[in-house]
Amino acid sequence: MNTADAESTAKATPSENLRDFAGHYDFSFDSFQVQACGSIDAGHGVLVAAPTGSGKTVIGEYACFLAVREHSRCFYTTPIKALSNQKYHDLVAAHGADNVGLLTGDVTINGDAPIVVMTTEVLRNMLYAVSPDLETLSYVVLDEVHYLSDRFRGAVWEEVILGLAESVQVVALSATVSNAEEFGDWLDTVRGNVDIVVWEKRPVPLYQHVMADHEIYDLFGSDGRSVNPKLTALARQESRTTRDDSRRPRGRNGRGKRRVTYGSGQFGGASSSRVGDRRHQSHGLTPSRAMVVTALQKAGLVPAIYFVFSRQGCDAAVRQLLRSGVRLTDRTERAQLRELAQREGASLSETDRAALGWNDFVEALSRGIAAHHAGLLPVFKAIVEEGFTRGWLKVVFATETLALGINMPARTVVLERLVKYNGETHADITPGEYTQLTGRAGRRGIDTEGHAVVLWQTGMDPRAVAGLASKRTYPLRSSFAPNYNMAVNLVRSAGRDRARSLLEQSFAQFQADRKVVAAARQGVAVAGQIADAWQQAHCSRGDFASYARLRDEVRELEREQARLRKQDQRAAVLDGLSRLEPGDVIHLDAGKGSGWLVVIEPARPGKPEPHPLVMGEDHQIVRIAPEQFKSAPVTAAKVRVPKRFDRHSAAARKALSRALDARIEGLSVEAGRSRAPLDAEISHQISELRARLRAHPCHDCPHREDHARAAERALRLERENNVTQRRAADRRNSIAAQFDRICAVLDALGYLDPSHPDEVTPAGTMLTRIYSELDLVVAQAIREKVFAELNGPQLAAVLSTMVYEARATDTGGHRMPDDTSARAERALRSVWREVGLVERDHRVERQRDLDIGFADAAAQWASGASLADILGEFGLTAGDFVRWTRQVVDLASQISAAPGLAELGSPGLARTCRAVIGLLRRDIVDFETAEPE
Repeated sequence: MNTADAESTAKATPSENLRDFAGHYDFSFDSFQVQACGSIDAGHGVLVAAPTGSGKTVIGEYACFLAVREHSRCFYTTPIKALSNQKYHDLVAAHGADNVGLLTGDVTINGDAPIVVMTTEVLRNMLYAVSPDLETLSYVVLDEVHYLSDRFRGAVWEEVILGLAESVQVVALSATVSNAEEFGDWLDTVRGNVDIVVWEKRPVPLYQHVMADHEIYDLFGSDGRSVNPKLTALARQESRTTRDDSRRPRGRNGRGKRRVTYGSGQFGGASSSRVGDRRHQSHGLTPSRAMVVTALQKAGLVPAIYFVFSRQGCDAAVRQLLRSGVRLTDRTERAQLRELAQREGASLSETDRAALGWNDFVEALSRGIAAHHAGLLPVFKAIVEEGFTRGWLKVVFATETLALGINMPARTVVLERLVKYNGETHADITPGEYTQLTGRAGRRGIDTEGHAVVLWQTGMDPRAVAGLASKRTYPLRSSFAPNYNMAVNLVRSAGRDRARSLLEQSFAQFQADRKVVAAARQGVAVAGQIADAWQQAHCSRGDFASYARLRDEVRELEREQARLRKQDQRAAVLDGLSRLEPGDVIHLDAGKGSGWLVVIEPARPGKPEPHPLVMGEDHQIVRIAPEQFKSAPVTAAKVRVPKRFDRHSAAARKALSRALDARIEGLSVEAGRSRAPLDAEISHQISELRARLRAHPCHDCPHREDHARAAERALRLERENNVTQRRAADRRNSIAAQFDRICAVLDALGYLDPSHPDEVTPAGTMLTRIYSELDLVVAQAIREKVFAELNGPQLAAVLSTMVYEARATDTGGHRMPDDTSARAERALRSVWREVGLVERDHRVERQRDLDIGFADAAAQWASGASLADILGEFGLTAGDFVRWTRQVVDLASQISAAPGLAELGSPGLARTCRAVIGLLRRDIVDFETAEPE
């Protein structure tokens, strides 16, 4: 392995191939580009870590050039379909349409070409399927390889790196990461002959600013290191005029209603403010969005990407600028943007345009303003991206997804806040995220400098912002973990032992191994402390260590018994409540609303906990919660509840209450209680241990409790050290241990054959083609014929529950579209629970829950509903609707292609899945998945 800083490496004489390749570019290559291309010429793999916009893709394009010249093949992989489409067009322009193909799962163009652009998942699937297209493969470009840190999809990159043939040269292109050498060391270990090229120089220098009120200040002073004194003066001035309790989480007296809603404020995030609160848009020194855009235009700092970190915030910003009358384009640019919109949007019908707010979009576009986020329809995104790259659009309000690969550089990047929602909470952005976002500023060959502007927020500390801007820490951390689909594919292709060995070569394991040495050093120091504690616990009457361990074992068994009882009771309660149906009569023993209850509405599917709607003996209608039950509810009787029971009708409530009163006469309370047995085995063990304690010679020692305190300290230190050493041991084979547990689940459910560890059963063969996040639930549902009797719209609804994930703002209240799909969803949920129990038994993290939030929309679209009806009824954005529909299509495609469906008892399922695909891929959905021009 060769590790070098390209700037300090003398330029070698470029090869004839490289000279020919460089002649197609109108700029001279930087030394890192020459060095990396030289590594490819030498037959080596290469990892290139360089800033955004520095020209890393030139190295990937060189691999494509060589594949065409050598009559071999190069696969150019990207993390997202939009980037694949963009790269496809770039390579077609360079090599011609005959030499370039595109594979993105739903689009196939010229798949036999010498250069094929694809998403990384497509290549992973080809490896597992042992595709014949791999036979002539010489080069694989892994663009944006730092995506392997992504906690949802990162494992795919490691699967590809480990699965490629040794003869394939890997060209890995990464953003600047602080541990490039560590990652390159791993690549060299598993691939061999991988060179590392690190380039830290930005092609366009970046200047940092803070905008407060109407003025844009430099963040740093004249020396380029210390904070601008004008900003520190502003902070002092603001602190004198701002109430102290505005910086406190709970008000002046510490007991108020204020809550910290996000962020620590470590990087100037002003943690006591609220994200998206309009009151802060023009509060104090914080400039309004219109003020910011106007100031940028006057300063010559457009085009700009304005990061808002909220879809609604992006759309709201566009509306605000429209209302403010801001216009950033001249007459020619307005005409060009309108022509672009009409050309790209020609396939949209008038009803679709009305539903999508087309006129407002085009009006804002013509003024040089647009939004860009995941909820935007792809055709809108395409218009925004082309308009911006051509320089016609001046300001794009964007979420952070724009920073992840799409080539949309700007002169300036604006960060409205230094906090964002990370999927769980609002938190400060990290130095790595700041670097990634601001890396878009400065267009190579156009701008002589780029600019990053942070907007002032109440409570901001300019020194913290300067610290954030000056850090370049972006460590690459593996997110690799084996899953069910990976396990069956690896066992089928390599056998269980070889698969286990392969997983031990992952980057995740490579990083974990480096933490083992520190644990060993800690163990030596703690051993001495443990020996001292046992010496203090010495007892003249006998071996106090054995007595203390008996006492400790009793305590642990008692704790374990309490935990098991609590877990079993809660699991039983959740399961019992989820199975209740309208008309079931149950008994609640204690607490508010105790007594006999009749179920009116069952628990809502797709929710983490069941909360059925019930009527009590007091004739009040409420929702009950699992916390109200100490044991699982048992149906003691049934009462007829009308199918369309109107809970707001006094007559309906009165009729139901009479029926309930009549039914519960003479019912025994015991009839409504479950009888869960105690864990007799643990109780027996505890009794035996207590008898041994009483018989121990140290039991009657007058200093017993003094000895016990020292012994408890020794035992505590032993436990802590054991945990540390066990974690170290787990790190030594952590990935392989996860693989073993996953294989145990697959053995138990019949996907692998325990008696033939290198063989996959027919069910396992079917699972090899299911790549869903809920892959095992999908496969098990196929085996149990959950989907067998469904028509197209019903199947679309049920499949959607396994791909859809509601946003945090979703208020719930969703239903399945009809009784048949509801029964199938209940059966699917039962499968999910059964799989979860097996996972619990084998200590495998449970697969995520089902979500019915998109089911009705999917069914209605499959039944022919219009886009306007769907968006109006379900409150979805057009982009979200298209994305979730395409994911249902993708899952249906996987199932339809899964081998052995007929043998597993579902001969017509593939046909129904193909019907679902045809029903869903129509109008705007079909338009969005059409081949690129």
